[in-house]
Amino acid sequence: MATLPQVTLDFNRKMKLSNDGDALSSDTGEILFREFDEKLGFFSTLDKHLHLKDERLYHKHSNEQMLRQKIYQMIAGYAEDDAADKLTNDPVFKHIIETDALASQPTLSRFFPRFSEEAIEQLNQANQALLDKVHQVRGSKNLIFDLDSTHADTYGEQEATAFNAHYGTVGFHPMVAFDGLTGDFMKAQLRPGNVYTSNGVVDFVKPLITHYNEMFPETIPFLRGDSGFAVPGLYKLCEDESVFYVIRLKSNPNLQRIADELHPATPPSDVTQTECYYEETEYQAKSWAKPRKVIIQSVRPAGELFFTHAFFATNLFDAFSPKEVVRSYQKRGTMENYIKEAKNGFDLDRMSSHSFQANEARMMFSLLAYNLTNWLRTLCFPEEQKSMQIQTIRSKVIKVASKLVKSGRSLYFKLSSSFVYETFFWNVLNRIQRLKLE
Repeated sequence: MATLPQVTLDFNRKMKLSNDGDALSSDTGEILFREFDEKLGFFSTLDKHLHLKDERLYHKHSNEQMLRQKIYQMIAGYAEDDAADKLTNDPVFKHIIETDALASQPTLSRFFPRFSEEAIEQLNQANQALLDKVHQVRGSKNLIFDLDSTHADTYGEQEATAFNAHYGTVGFHPMVAFDGLTGDFMKAQLRPGNVYTSNGVVDFVKPLITHYNEMFPETIPFLRGDSGFAVPGLYKLCEDESVFYVIRLKSNPNLQRIADELHPATPPSDVTQTECYYEETEYQAKSWAKPRKVIIQSVRPAGELFFTHAFFATNLFDAFSPKEVVRSYQKRGTMENYIKEAKNGFDLDRMSSHSFQANEARMMFSLLAYNLTNWLRTLCFPEEQKSMQIQTIRSKVIKVASKLVKSGRSLYFKLSSSFVYETFFWNVLNRIQRLKLE
């Protein structure tokens, strides 16, 4: 660790600053994640599924240790590989990763090229095994597949990067799936920047649907997607697999004509009031093999003459009114918050490697770091803090100073006596240790 010379402060000449505080850490809250990791079997599950082809003749850091290091760094907010050079002797990181010193930035950067397509699929399998365990613990009877795509900007010569006309920038166009009820990150797939939103969606979501239908037949699955996913193949998949769905449709002249016939542009009886109507019709596009139920939402804002219409394809039964179908779709807005959390909190869109597969591995690490955090807060945080975002978790739980004191065969991490959120910290630790996982 580089040591700065002692600096005297101008506002008080008696005060001196230096960074030679010995065995101190500013990330003691990572110990809570390590305790929860052990309880859940998080890294033991990853180790069971992931088998990298490692051609190194000699190494100081195992692949398992580097996997732990990278994910714990992400959780603490250190997404850059070079953060490891400063953290190498941090007492908390050393003991939760169980190493004498952390891997350096060059060692971490050489770690990612070992991830082949097979290894990335192994990470997906490990994530699914953990999702299954948490699903059982929660006793969930419902499941919402929220589909979306997002953009990851790039600034170099990354493999498969391309211009995306919708976002107006160069990068990748990953597809993601979250559980709309719990916020769990179910799956992600990195794609070239110029592919359309629905490209590969059936192959992407089919394994998820098949898995949950086989493993949890009592769970009622439901799928939501915006108009980018309005493709016949996805409708058919849901219908064949008994999955309810609501997918928004893009407007076209035929749909617009039907909606205008239902609510023509007549002068409103009260121009100060917004009018909103929900209708149900049967519709068959040219690309569809059969007619399907379509919900039409017609809205005329106050002071306007014309209605604006939104269209939704669905297979929900008649027990659901058209208004309820639209409202169920509108709750999909939480999906945007999950994506923002994954990006802003775990750098899901940080694509700094040249190799496409190395970038997909980085994306998978972000997914896993996000999920470990989401499972901790939803299973072990008090009810009023379960929606706490990662930046707040870092400031209230992770970023707490401690000093390591060794005595005999014990290690004492002595937390700051001025820790403002100590009650919350100890409460979470107590909940982790009382957690019952089958």
